[in-house]
Amino acid sequence: MSIVKTGFFARLSRLLGIFCLTFILSGCGYNQIQVNDEQVTAAWSEVLNQYQRRADLVPNLVATVQGYAAHEKEVLTRVTEARASVAGIKATPELINDPATFAKFQQAQGELSGALSRLLVVAENYPNLKADASFRDLQAQLEGTENRITVARNRYIQDVKTYNVSVRTFPNNLTAMVMGWKPKANFSVDNEKAISAPPKVDFGGADRPVTN
Repeated sequence: MSIVKTGFFARLSRLLGIFCLTFILSGCGYNQIQVNDEQVTAAWSEVLNQYQRRADLVPNLVATVQGYAAHEKEVLTRVTEARASVAGIKATPELINDPATFAKFQQAQGELSGALSRLLVVAENYPNLKADASFRDLQAQLEGTENRITVARNRYIQDVKTYNVSVRTFPNNLTAMVMGWKPKANFSVDNEKAISAPPKVDFGGADRPVTN
């Protein structure tokens, strides 16, 4: 009988211990930090998805422009090199926990954005290119992708802010310190409007003179 009682109390003690631990962790924000972390991961996946969507458009875009403006080698080369630079960075989930690597990733994406903008400016000087059905389709896809990137980045920025606040504020910061959770890297821009206003890619205006 005493053995039965001993086993019962041992199990009861374990259950109480688990209950107390769960209560303590919940009170210190453990569950909420987990939720916030999952939201950041999901938001980051969407950012990568849209950036990849843009990168996939580059080869066809470059090939189409080259068909009408082959001598614009410098601009075409910059776009190709920028895309290669982006592809050279392994965008794993761990990247968002490494500020230095994240900064390189952001810089590479920024360089690709700039190179594409210059390519589109050059393209506007070629009426025949602007009238090409394939180019106009690529332009529409690129414009839509830029809009999706803007939305995905904004969501990521907000989710990271929420997560970072949750691991920095008391008493959650104690749980974060014990578990080894640290603030995650976030996008930074000189002008916040650059996020909310995607680049305008419009070829519906009047044709410009062809340059030699």
